[in-house]
Amino acid sequence: MNTKDRPTIGSWFRALFTSTQHQGPSNKYQLIEVLRAAHWRQILDSDSLAMLEGALQFSEMQARDIMIPRSQMVIVGLADSPEEFLPVVIKSAHSRFPVIGESRDEVVGILLAKDVLHWREEEGHFNLRENLRPVVFVPESKRLNVLLKEFRSSRNHIAIVVDEYGGVAGMVTIEDVLEQIVGDIEDEHDLEDGFIHRHTAVRHTVKAVTPIEDFNEYFSASLSEDGMDTIGGLVIRQLGHLPIRGESVEIDRFRFKILRADNRRVHLLQVNVAPLGSALLNTDQDGE
Repeated sequence: MNTKDRPTIGSWFRALFTSTQHQGPSNKYQLIEVLRAAHWRQILDSDSLAMLEGALQFSEMQARDIMIPRSQMVIVGLADSPEEFLPVVIKSAHSRFPVIGESRDEVVGILLAKDVLHWREEEGHFNLRENLRPVVFVPESKRLNVLLKEFRSSRNHIAIVVDEYGGVAGMVTIEDVLEQIVGDIEDEHDLEDGFIHRHTAVRHTVKAVTPIEDFNEYFSASLSEDGMDTIGGLVIRQLGHLPIRGESVEIDRFRFKILRADNRRVHLLQVNVAPLGSALLNTDQDGE
């Protein structure tokens, strides 16, 4: 095909909208439906559709939705000797580590594993403070599209998430952000991260692939499996359709809110938990 004969992106979308409806989509949700129709007509493959949906939905997500909670952060103490922190670095196999002072609320810098690689015990004392990289703090409400732009411009790959009182709530990496667009970037260490992240006694982030049996054990619940293996499958069955981001459903004493989904499956859920014998709490209530 001659280069001049190739359709532009604009003409492709005009043709798509003309063939699917008289007017173009008026909001993001209608656009997602148009893209799903394009997939149904085999104009888009599944992987392309999943990435487009991820790109559209992730701009509405915030750092709090995907952060690793502070209790699950792998950290290094500023006063630790190499003999103390090297086993942590080796076992976790991460590339970056928050370094704390007196407590987890005092993050003083970021240690890069590669900065330790050249050190050998016979070379003498390793000065941890001199090898620290600057730490970037972001609020829990930081939008992921803004955060990604900041990661790219500053060339930072990790940020510490703080709550409204300035305390450390967790951490987020550029990989965590990109996964919202391209899907899970799994490696051999991801299975150690677990399925459920606790933010408060009320609010949790749960991977949709969490087995219902594990969910029940964690929350002392008794959700019925009844032909379903995962918590994502249970939520889809309860809703009666493949959901999009922002939809929610109540099951027993749990409110499930969709954080990320595509045309094939649900990926990530926010779960609000009411105490045993209590009414369900508002989705946005995070009280302890």
